[in-house]
Amino acid sequence: MFFLKINRTAFSLTNYLTQNLLIKRNYILFPTFQNAVTINVTTNKLILPSISSFFLQRRHRAEFAPRHTKYRKAHKGRVPVRIGGSTKGNTIAFGSFGLRVKDGVRLSSAQLTAAHTAIKRKIKIIKGSQVWMRVFPDIPVTSKGNETRMGKGKGNFDYHACRVPMNKILFEIGGGNIRKEVAKEALRIASDKLPVKTEFVEKEDESKKQKKIDEVEIIYIE
Repeated sequence: MFFLKINRTAFSLTNYLTQNLLIKRNYILFPTFQNAVTINVTTNKLILPSISSFFLQRRHRAEFAPRHTKYRKAHKGRVPVRIGGSTKGNTIAFGSFGLRVKDGVRLSSAQLTAAHTAIKRKIKIIKGSQVWMRVFPDIPVTSKGNETRMGKGKGNFDYHACRVPMNKILFEIGGGNIRKEVAKEALRIASDKLPVKTEFVEKEDESKKQKKIDEVEIIYIE
């Protein structure tokens, strides 16, 4: 905590108290930051919280966003195409049911937030159910305004996004003995929020496919 003295005359505190502030037990609370900013009338001091919690209120918004980034901007890049046979993130790891993308796509934080909220709204009636998001938007995306000269690097920050390769699991649902019908409907609603074709996968199906692969006999022809 740190303290900052203010002048009643300069800030016309009397008029501001009667119009915009809430008075309670000799303390005045700002309506926007009722738990963050207080003024002690007797000592004539403005009490503010730590700088990290006062100036970073935008971090705690609804959309997904990284807490800290090393650079403000990033290259657009391309969605990775796995040509080496990597299957990382293609199978269910936490839950019992999942939503998998069929094509490579770049998803914004708003789209992921909408899908995540739709899933939570559908399965919240089932006690013990959980949802896992296997991707996270950590790439800053910029956009240029109208009547701007050509060239890159001029745009201001617009939103965060993530690059999702083909066959990547986006969301997983499990816990609470959730039924397949409920999970499938929740993931169907979430897929309507995304600009990419998706498919519903089940953990048992993944284990069966892996078992079939292990049972394949390799015949060498001389």
